[in-house]
Amino acid sequence: MDPELLSIHYSDPLWIAIAFLFGLAIRVVKLPPMVGFLMAGFILNALGAEGGEFLSSMADLGITLLLFSIGLKLKLKSLEKPEVWGVATLHMAMITLLIAMMVLLLSYTNLPLLSGIDIKTALLIGFIMSFSSTVFAVKILDELGATSARHGSTAIGVLVLQDILAVVFIAVSIGKLPSPLALTLIMLIPLKFLLHRILDKVGHGELLILFGITLALIGADIFELVEIKGDVGALVFGMLLANHPKANELAKTLLGFKELFLVGFFLSIGMTALPGWTEVLVALLFILFLPIKVAMYFGLFNLFYLRSSTSWRTSVNLANYSEFGLIVGALSVSIGWLPKEWLAIFAVVISLSFALSSPLVNTRDNLYQKWRLKLKRFERLNRLYGEENLDLAHIKVVVFGMGRMGTAAYNAVEVDYPGNLVGVEIEQEKADKHTTEGKNVVSGDATNPDFWTRAPDLIDGLEWVLLTLPTHKANMDAALRLKERGYRGYIAATTKYHDEEVALKAIGVKYTFNIYSEAGLGFANKLQNFVVQKKRI
Repeated sequence: MDPELLSIHYSDPLWIAIAFLFGLAIRVVKLPPMVGFLMAGFILNALGAEGGEFLSSMADLGITLLLFSIGLKLKLKSLEKPEVWGVATLHMAMITLLIAMMVLLLSYTNLPLLSGIDIKTALLIGFIMSFSSTVFAVKILDELGATSARHGSTAIGVLVLQDILAVVFIAVSIGKLPSPLALTLIMLIPLKFLLHRILDKVGHGELLILFGITLALIGADIFELVEIKGDVGALVFGMLLANHPKANELAKTLLGFKELFLVGFFLSIGMTALPGWTEVLVALLFILFLPIKVAMYFGLFNLFYLRSSTSWRTSVNLANYSEFGLIVGALSVSIGWLPKEWLAIFAVVISLSFALSSPLVNTRDNLYQKWRLKLKRFERLNRLYGEENLDLAHIKVVVFGMGRMGTAAYNAVEVDYPGNLVGVEIEQEKADKHTTEGKNVVSGDATNPDFWTRAPDLIDGLEWVLLTLPTHKANMDAALRLKERGYRGYIAATTKYHDEEVALKAIGVKYTFNIYSEAGLGFANKLQNFVVQKKRI
């Protein structure tokens, strides 16, 4: 990074503090803090404030870490599914063309910023508007514990492909040929094994964080040396670690740092261009197009044989415009392809789309239940592997979530319910692994209203439901789905905090197991038994 990081202008901490206050205020109304950061930038711009070099370097570092994190998630196996690459490419192409056509039609009007736009500029604007937000979707899916669910993994796959196209565009748009030394990048292939060995040794604390940040910056600098955009280097170095068992842990560890430094990016965008009434009006035109964007996602996912409920959930995950659109837009403005007023338009569009997406995610299942019969009409008869119908009429006990807690519960219950027990795992690969080990495990999502459509006879003879899902919200949603289906048997759930136990019992969960207090109690009992045995000896 540049030495500007070492010289902080006195105003930069003040601007960041103001961004924090706006982000906090926006979070109180349950919207993403980045909306507040953009608003802070707009207001500071209106007051005549200017960002310092530290803020600019902070923004650059945020983008570098964003690309590195995307690389960590880039497993080619997850991208080879037709419902991922097919939807991603078709949707981007269709949205780019449709928005470009809309912009060209408006170019014949007297609307400022739209009048007289040529076809190349219209296509560029369409391309920028075709992205959905990776930051928003990953954050929402993490909170829901649905990253590994069919709708979560499909959405992330589509987003990763979109982001790759953005990186390619950024690299090509500079219009500069790589240095002949770029051929030496082939040496990164054997370097991968060395990096994997180092990652094995760094542990789980500060060295892991430092390793990730250092590698992202080194990757960017190496690619800059051979005259390739540094963002591509950050992405490639992330990809080198994508198949390592600790790649997901590294991505989660860097998540807070990435979002912290992206504050500088969103703040800088807001301070670059202040929206006037014209910019807001143009932004609203793109917001009016957002339902069409979501409807096209839904139609394409159904076309590739997803169930309508999965298509709906995946489409809602992508129901926004993207921070990558801002990145591509900022580059286009710097090159001179677009006037800087368009940056303000993109910032307003993204902010408004996040404001609309947040409540939509929270109400998506209720909306699906309301529109279920209409949405089902778009569903195709064929089923993808993992979404087929299930014969579970003989089951008396079901364990939702086959992680460590769920597997332990399954093993404990199996003795009393042989042949009448099933585990339901949200991630297909884990479900397959359990099956090869001899367990009766199927792939499914207990929070999905259509899971019970897949297993219509499950409720009839069910006596016990054990909820060991990765988040409290997932356990709550699964319990609510059971109650909606008329289940009257026993429900037990794992928790981490007392307030979670209270919330679960309030909706009818009979037993709760606090994994922290119960684990401590179990350890104490084991230790006590050990001491007693030693005394007897």
